[in-house]
Amino acid sequence: MNDEVLERLSSANLELASLPKRALAFFIDEMLLAVLFMIIIYDRIAGLSNPEDIVPLVNSFTFEYLLLKVAYQTLFVYQYGATIGKIVMKIFIVDTETMEKPGFSSALNRAVFRVISEMLFYLGFAWAFYNKKRQSWHDKTARTLVVNG
Repeated sequence: MNDEVLERLSSANLELASLPKRALAFFIDEMLLAVLFMIIIYDRIAGLSNPEDIVPLVNSFTFEYLLLKVAYQTLFVYQYGATIGKIVMKIFIVDTETMEKPGFSSALNRAVFRVISEMLFYLGFAWAFYNKKRQSWHDKTARTLVVNG
């Protein structure tokens, strides 16, 4: 199975994205989402009289923030085959079978398991360091690869 996927990758003239490129794309996406989230809840933050109240306020929106992350990842991967961070880094997500951008269910699966990997101390991301295809847990469950554009 491993060799079969790598052969499809080679025949499609695609190569796996490096882990540093993926890490930088991750950082860009996280910064964009953090800024967007702060814009969304800015009116509530501005209404606080004590700066120490910011942390409990932000923590009260944990579920909403996780939904924002899943929606962002799902919609961008489904629509463009990449998030904004990946587009900036010129890397894209492809389905292991078709070597095309993933369908909606794969994009949603990938987004949900990405958040789960984050919640488990990023262990799912670390998995990519020890995997021949550089797949993290969310890539494995969604049957995707991250490739250079």
